[in-house]
Amino acid sequence: MFPSTSRDTGREPWADDPSAGPSGPARGYPPAPRTGPADEEGERPERKGPRRLRKGGPGRRPDDESDEEPEEEVPPVPVRRPLALTVAGFAALLGVGLVLGAQTSGPGHRLPFAAIIFGVQLLFVLAWTMAMRPPALLVVALVSAATAVIADVAAVQSDIAGLAPLGYAAAAGLLLAVLGQLVRRVDRVRVTDSLGGTLLIVVGVVAFATLIVLSRIPKGTQAITVCLTAAGVALLVARLTDAVAPWPRLAPQVPRGATGVVAGAMIGTLTSAVLGSYLVGFTPTSAALVGVVSAATAVLADLAVGYAEAGRLMAGEPPTMWVARHMQGPLGGFALAAPAAYAMCVLFL
Repeated sequence: MFPSTSRDTGREPWADDPSAGPSGPARGYPPAPRTGPADEEGERPERKGPRRLRKGGPGRRPDDESDEEPEEEVPPVPVRRPLALTVAGFAALLGVGLVLGAQTSGPGHRLPFAAIIFGVQLLFVLAWTMAMRPPALLVVALVSAATAVIADVAAVQSDIAGLAPLGYAAAAGLLLAVLGQLVRRVDRVRVTDSLGGTLLIVVGVVAFATLIVLSRIPKGTQAITVCLTAAGVALLVARLTDAVAPWPRLAPQVPRGATGVVAGAMIGTLTSAVLGSYLVGFTPTSAALVGVVSAATAVLADLAVGYAEAGRLMAGEPPTMWVARHMQGPLGGFALAAPAAYAMCVLFL
C-alpha cells in the first residue's frame, strides 16, 4: 500500500452501519413484552357484540323516543238530534214570521211590521246578552232595547228611506253602552275586552231595522220575501242535516257538519230561484243571485256562533242559559241576512 492511501479506501460506506431490519432478540432468549402504544399504521379492531351497560347506570334510550308525552285527543262533542231539530224548527218559525210580517207592510201601514221587527229585536237582545255576558249586562240590554226603538221609529218616520238614521242610532247606542260600562269600577277593566261583543249586540239590533227601510223601497217587499225565505230554508236544511248526517265534522268542539252548511246554502238558493219565477220584478237568475248571498250569510253566521260558543266553553267560562245559547245562531243568521238583502236590492234590482 502506498503511504498516502487511507485505510478506509476501498471499504463500503455502509459496512459499519447497523442493519436496517428489526433487531431480533438474542438467540436463546424469549422476546421482551411490549410496553409502548400500538402501531400507528394498524387500526383498532372493531368491538363485536353488544356493549356492556355501566353498572348502576340507566339504559341507553332509543333515538326515536321523545321526551314529551303524547297529547291526549279531545273527544268530539256529540251532536244531539233533538236539539238540532228544535233549533231547525225555531229558525223556520222565525223566517215565516218575518216573511208574513213583510206582507202586512204597505204605504201608511208600517207599524204592524215594525212591531214584529221589534219583537225579534228583543229576542236578539235577550239571547246575545245572556250568551256573551258583557260587563254591566243590564245596562247593555236596556241600551240595546232603547236603540231598537229609536232605529224602528227612524226607519218608519224618516222622509227618505235610507240607512243614515239607523247609523246614527247605532253610534249613539254603542256610545251609551260603553259609557254605562265605564261608570262601574268593577266593569271598567273588562270594557276593552268586551267592546266587540257590545258592538255586535247593538249593530245586530239595528240590522233588523233595515227590513223596515227595505219595505219602503220599490220591489223591497218582494226582495224581503226572496231573501228571508232563502235564509230560513238554508238554516232549516243545515240544522236538519246536522241531526241526520253531521259529517264531515268541521271541528271536534263544534257539533256541526260541513254537509249541512253546504246543503243549506244550495237548497236556499234553489228555493229563491223558484220564487223568482213567480214574483213580479224578479227572474230566476236575479232571485238566485240575491238568494245565494242571503243563504250563505245566514248559514255562515249561524256556524260562527257555534264556534264562538265552543271557544267560550274551552276558555273555562260556565255555560249560560240553555234557551238563549241555542236561539243565538238563527237570530244572528237573520240579523246578517237583513242588511245583505238591502244591499242586494239596492245594487242589483
